[in-house]
Amino acid sequence: MTKRPFWKEKTLPDMSDQEWESLCDGCGRCCLHKIEDIDSGDIALTNVSCRYLDRGTCRCTDYANRQKNVLDCIRLTPDIVPQLNWLPETCAYKLIADKKDLQWWHPLISGNEKSVHDAGISVRRKVISEDDVDDIEDHVQHWLSDKKGLFDKP
Repeated sequence: MTKRPFWKEKTLPDMSDQEWESLCDGCGRCCLHKIEDIDSGDIALTNVSCRYLDRGTCRCTDYANRQKNVLDCIRLTPDIVPQLNWLPETCAYKLIADKKDLQWWHPLISGNEKSVHDAGISVRRKVISEDDVDDIEDHVQHWLSDKKGLFDKP
């Protein structure tokens, strides 16, 4: 008898810190700058990353100090995940909160940390650092909110 994976057995609040952290697929999308329309509340995603995002690995280069380094860096918690409408549809935290399963390319399913990059889900080689940008509004990207094809297996 095979034991079911922890993400199918536990809710987000019931997960250990190690389980919680392992849900991050390393796509880097949450580390991109967003622009909110004050009137409508709509959020536009950009291809501009936080200066601490390693654009090769799509991981934070100073994860332990991220909230000290970046005052508006949002720490994902089980309570706020359902409220964050800018999280990608592919985000494991969002999927688990919505009682959906992880995608085939998620490292916990594939067993390979590179699968998120190989599947084209991550922002690897698709973004620029905030240090290289003068006007962030020139960097709004519609491909980041395009849901077509993200869940399809090759």
